[in-house]
Amino acid sequence: MLDTRTAPYAALILRLVTGALFLTHGLIKLLVFTPAGTAGYFASLGLPGWLGYLTMAVEILGGIALILGLWTRIVAVIEVFPLLGAILFVHAANGFGFTNPGGGWEYPALWMMAMIVLALLGDGAYALRPTPAPRRAVAA
Repeated sequence: MLDTRTAPYAALILRLVTGALFLTHGLIKLLVFTPAGTAGYFASLGLPGWLGYLTMAVEILGGIALILGLWTRIVAVIEVFPLLGAILFVHAANGFGFTNPGGGWEYPALWMMAMIVLALLGDGAYALRPTPAPRRAVAA
């Protein structure tokens, strides 16, 4: 049974924490690795370099959106894709454990599942712009 009194605050906490993590990861790509370095890394994986710029933007803008509560469900679904890419192209070959050399896929998979849970759970408390509800068909 869902506790409707505390669930909005659980979603808020999940939104704030994952938003801060995405923002931090994106800013590391921007400020530490630099945009050109990030694009070069993506290219070294056999991916198009422009995907590094896109990933950086999705992490930064998505992190800010999650923190503020802007279209949380949509942003959470979008954030699944960089995490899936990290699993498939960076961490899968390193095994399960994130403590393995090179980091396994455990951590990005957990983070990806947290995004799916947030998408299902909803915006939570104090969202500035809740995700629009889908329109329901009206029976004639």
